[in-house]
Amino acid sequence: MNDSYLTRIFISYLTPILMTASFVASAQQGDDPYLWLEDVTGAKAMEWVAKENARSKAELEARPEFKALHERLLAIYNSRERIPAAQKRGEWLYNFWQDEANPRGLWRRTTMDEYRKKDPAWETVLDVGKVGADENVNWVFKGADCLYPDYRRCMVSLSRGGADAVEVREFDVEDKQFVMGGFVLPESKGDVDWRDGDTLYIARDFGPGTLTQSGYPRIVKEWRRGTALAEAKTIFEGKESDVGTSAYVVNEKDRRYEMLHRAITFWEGEDFILAGGKWVLLDTPRDAAVAVANHRLLVRLKTDWKLPGATYKAGALVATDLDKFLAGGRSFAAIFEPTERVALQSFAITRDVIVLDLLDNVKSRIVEVRYGAGKWVATDVTVPPSSAIGVSALDRNDSNDYWMTVTSFVEPTTLYLATPGNGAREKMKSLPAFFDAKGLTTRQFEATSKDGTRIPYFVVMRAGTKLDGSNPTILYGYGGYEISMLPSYSGTIGAAWLEKGGVWVLSNIRGGGEFGPAWHTTAIREGRHKTHDDFIAVAEDVIKRGITSSKHLGIMGGSQGGLLVGAAFTQRPDLYRAVVCQVPLLDMRRFNKLLAGASWQGEYGNPDVPADWEFISKYSPYQNVVKEKKYPRVLFYTSTRDDRVHPGHARKMVAKMEEQGHDVLYYENTEGGHAAGSTPAQQAFMWALTYTYFLNELR
Repeated sequence: MNDSYLTRIFISYLTPILMTASFVASAQQGDDPYLWLEDVTGAKAMEWVAKENARSKAELEARPEFKALHERLLAIYNSRERIPAAQKRGEWLYNFWQDEANPRGLWRRTTMDEYRKKDPAWETVLDVGKVGADENVNWVFKGADCLYPDYRRCMVSLSRGGADAVEVREFDVEDKQFVMGGFVLPESKGDVDWRDGDTLYIARDFGPGTLTQSGYPRIVKEWRRGTALAEAKTIFEGKESDVGTSAYVVNEKDRRYEMLHRAITFWEGEDFILAGGKWVLLDTPRDAAVAVANHRLLVRLKTDWKLPGATYKAGALVATDLDKFLAGGRSFAAIFEPTERVALQSFAITRDVIVLDLLDNVKSRIVEVRYGAGKWVATDVTVPPSSAIGVSALDRNDSNDYWMTVTSFVEPTTLYLATPGNGAREKMKSLPAFFDAKGLTTRQFEATSKDGTRIPYFVVMRAGTKLDGSNPTILYGYGGYEISMLPSYSGTIGAAWLEKGGVWVLSNIRGGGEFGPAWHTTAIREGRHKTHDDFIAVAEDVIKRGITSSKHLGIMGGSQGGLLVGAAFTQRPDLYRAVVCQVPLLDMRRFNKLLAGASWQGEYGNPDVPADWEFISKYSPYQNVVKEKKYPRVLFYTSTRDDRVHPGHARKMVAKMEEQGHDVLYYENTEGGHAAGSTPAQQAFMWALTYTYFLNELR
C-alpha cells in the first residue's frame, strides 16, 4: 500500500532530544497551568493520558462501524500483496517488510530475477522482532547504511518504540549477525556514514556541550576501528546556535566525495567538500541544496542566484564541473528552469542521466537529462495523465535504469523499471484494488484566497454525486516546509471513506512546494497566515460548489498539518463539523522550547522576539482557543514516543479545551514515534479510530 501523503505529514528533516523531567520542572513558570503535561513520561501526565485514552477508546470502539472497519484496515496493512519497495546494493535487492506474522519486521533480500516474479523467494537478513524479544526491547528498524562497494558491512539503526533516537550497530549481511567487537553507537539522534571499512563519520550526542540549542549534534567526528568512541577525532564543530551538523560520503566507481553540512537555520546552511586533505567551503547560496554526481556539482536554488554572465531563478537546477568550480570557475548551465506553474519536485541521479520529476499544475511530468557534446539535452518521458510519478535510481554506479512509481487516487500504484532514452518501462509490481473504485472520479478545482491567489485542490467523489451540500467530506492539508501534496492511491482512504460514499479533498495550499520555492517562502514567518487563509478558502469553495456543507465537512492534518487544522478550527469554527488533529504543533508560544522546536524558527519565527510573537500570537491555537466560542468536536492524536513534535502540544490543548467545557476526544499511542504507529496493527487501529469518528460526525 502507498499512503504516501498520509505518511508524508509526519516527515521532519531533523531529529530532537527528549525533554527531560528536570527541564520541565525548571519551566514551571508563567501562567500556563498545564505545563506539567510536558513531562513526557511523568506519572501524573501518564495517568492523565490513560484516562483520556480509555474514554476515547470506549466511545469509538463501541460504535457499530468500528469492528468491521478495524478488521478491514488490518487486512490491508497486513496484506502480502503490498509492493515490497526494494533498494539495490550490489547483486541484491533489499526490502524491509512487516505483516501479521512479523509485526516488528524482517530486513530481507532477493535477486532481481526473483524480484520480477509474482511471489519472490526472500532471504531473511535480520529479524527485528527476534532481536527485540531476545533483548526485551520493542525495537523498530530505522534503516541500514552499508559499505560500498560490496555492501557486506552495514550500520543498522534501531529505535525504541519508533522514536528518532537510534542505537547503531555494525552488522554483517553474509553472517547475518551483529559484528562481535564491531562499531556500536549508543542511543542518540544524529548521523553515521562509512568513510572506509575501518572508519566512520559520526555526528552524535557526545556529552555536555556537544548539541545545538535545537538538540542536534553540532560536532562531527571521525572514529577509527579499534579505538574507543571517546578517542574519536573531531573534524568539524558548528555553533550552539546552529540547527545541526552532519557528514556523509558519496561513492562513484572512479571517485569518492566526502562532504560536510552545517545547518545554520532550517533553510540556510554551509556545505563543505574534502579536497586536497582540507575541508573546503562550497561557494554556493546558503539556502541552496547541493549534490555531487559524475564529477559535477549540482545546485538547486531556493532564491535567485546572480553569477558573472547569468542570473538563475529560484527553483532552478544548475550544474558545473566540480574541479573547475573548486579552482575558481563559476560557469554554470541550467538543467532545469521553472515557469509560473511548473516546478521541480525532485530528481534522481543515475550513471549518466539525471531524471527530473516535475510538477505541472500539480500533475507529474518526467524529463530525462543527459550531458553530451558540451550541453544538456532533455527528453520528455510519456507518463499516464493525472497521475503522481515518483522516480529513484536503481544503481547510480552501474546502471541508467531507474524505478518509477505511477499512482493516482483511484488507480492502484504500479512500480516500473524504466530505461532512459527509449521510453521503455518494465512493469515490476502493482497493488491490488484494496477498495471498490468503480464510478470514482477525480476533479481539480481552484479556490481564490483572501489575497486573490488561485489555490488548486483535488476532489475525489462518485460520478453523479448530487451537489446539494449533503455529502460527508474530508478536507486534508499540510502547507509547510515546501512539501507538496500529491494524488496517491490509499487503501485506507478508499476502504474507510470513499467506498462508504465519502468525498476526499486534497488541498495544495501555500507553504508547500507545488509551484516551487516561492509557493513556500511566501507563507513562512509573517506570511504563515496565508497558509490558513488558503485552507479556509478551499473549505469555503467546496461548500460554495455544493460538494458539501459545514455540517458535513471535516478537516484533517498532522504535524505542521495539525497546526494548520488547529488554526483553522479556532479561526473559523463555523466552517467545520469535525476535526482530526494529529501529532500537532499547537502551543506556538513555547514551540521553540519543546524538543526540536528551535530548529523550526526559520519556518515560523521566534516567539521570544516581540515582533515575531506579534504575528505568531494571532494564529497560535493554544493561545486562541476560548471558552465563549462553540467549536466542532476535535479528535486529537499523538504519541508518547514522538521525539519530533512534543506530545505536550496536544495534551495541553485537550486539557485546556476540556476545562473550558468543549467536547473533545484524545488518543495517545505509547509508541510509534512521529507516525501512525510502529506496527501494522497500531497503524490500522489508529486509522480505524479516525474514520469511525468521521463516519459518525459527518453523516
